[in-house]
Amino acid sequence: MKILALEPYYGGSHRAFLDGWSQASRHDWTCLTLPAHHWKWRMRHAAITFAQLLHETQSSDFDLLFCTDMLNLAAFRGLAPKAISQLPSLLYFHENQLTYPDQFRTQRDYHYAFDNFQSMLSADAIWFNSQYHRDEFLQATRQFLSRFPDYQLDDQIDLLAQRCTIAHPGLQVSPKRETQPRFDCPHIVWAARWEQDKNPEDFFAALQQLNDHGVSFRLSVVGESFRDSPKIFAEAQEMFSDQIEQWGFLPSHADYQTLLRTADLFVSTAIHEFFGISAAEAILAGCIPVLPNRLAYPELVEHQTHLLYDGTPNGLASHIQHLTQDQSFQQQAQQQSHQAQQRLKNLQWPNLAPSYDTAAERITPQ
Repeated sequence: MKILALEPYYGGSHRAFLDGWSQASRHDWTCLTLPAHHWKWRMRHAAITFAQLLHETQSSDFDLLFCTDMLNLAAFRGLAPKAISQLPSLLYFHENQLTYPDQFRTQRDYHYAFDNFQSMLSADAIWFNSQYHRDEFLQATRQFLSRFPDYQLDDQIDLLAQRCTIAHPGLQVSPKRETQPRFDCPHIVWAARWEQDKNPEDFFAALQQLNDHGVSFRLSVVGESFRDSPKIFAEAQEMFSDQIEQWGFLPSHADYQTLLRTADLFVSTAIHEFFGISAAEAILAGCIPVLPNRLAYPELVEHQTHLLYDGTPNGLASHIQHLTQDQSFQQQAQQQSHQAQQRLKNLQWPNLAPSYDTAAERITPQ
């Protein structure tokens, strides 16, 4: 089967998913991509740009159209060459523009949310990266449409839900870990964008409680920082300077995997996350996850109680302290983490791509 993939935002999780699937796939892929910056402009012009490009190349020998939530699929199908516009289409949601926390961005423009809705109406199949993401978006879309004066289209939500499937992101194969996690002085990793929606304040508040209680640990805080990154990072770098192993952005994913294989605990404090790739990669690398009992995290570890905390700084500090001092708690966490690791191996691209290939084939007419 020949797949035409359109990716208006070729970076981050979008790039990892497209590269991972297309390279491990048994199908023949043609990928058209645009640089991963100026996301609002990408959502505005990508449909026109891709349609124009396809008119110029006159390429039409495809069986399936794949795109992500950054493309207005309805607009593209209206502008594209007829042979392309009539292809069966698969729409993948990495994120959406309705439930992404707007207090961490500029003021929300609901036109982008409506673009997501229109794209869903235009797609033959819709994949979400987690059940949490799908359920949250469909519920929020129903509420969003109810605010309009008439023709509220809410009957469309039930029809769209029937076309929605959960398709977790694929993961790279993780090299085998040589050592078991240690708990006497655990190496704790926090890895996320240095932004407010990842909630760094709660993480560092919990670490301060551990220091106050005399709990020993080593610390690595990694991720992409920005000019307006929260000031807490500079303060924490000084506060925990004697315990830091790694601080700041790592130049390559291989460096990040190396770090994970030397770490013991992976902690998240996020208040926004549609899937949790960093946590999944850490579990695959052999880290014990310590995740808030919210968002997509319970789904990621199948509600294993010893891998989830109550989502508060006090709860996080207490959870880590149990891991360092309670042997029974340690054993339960290790067992549950190992079970999660075995399940996540199914998401490594060599294992996952064949099932996605088969699912894609079912979208096309037989």
